Amino acid sequence: MTTESPLWFKSSYSNNGGACIEVAANLVASLGVVPVRDSKDPNGPVLATSPVSFAAFVVGVKAGEFGVV
Repeated sequence: MTTESPLWFKSSYSNNGGACIEVAANLVASLGVVPVRDSKDPNGPVLATSPVSFAAFVVGVKAGEFGVV
């Protein structure tokens, strides 16, 4: 069991326009999850996804599969 806390970060591509997510990649090795949250609501819900699913999400974002906000 681990008591490791998430170390949240935003992408260096984030322009602080309010449509950002934060990721805590430090929990992949210890828990096998990638926690993701809305940067505007740091006390709100957290989505815990698998590293494989998060990697697929990143590939989709880079490919423009989710449109432009």
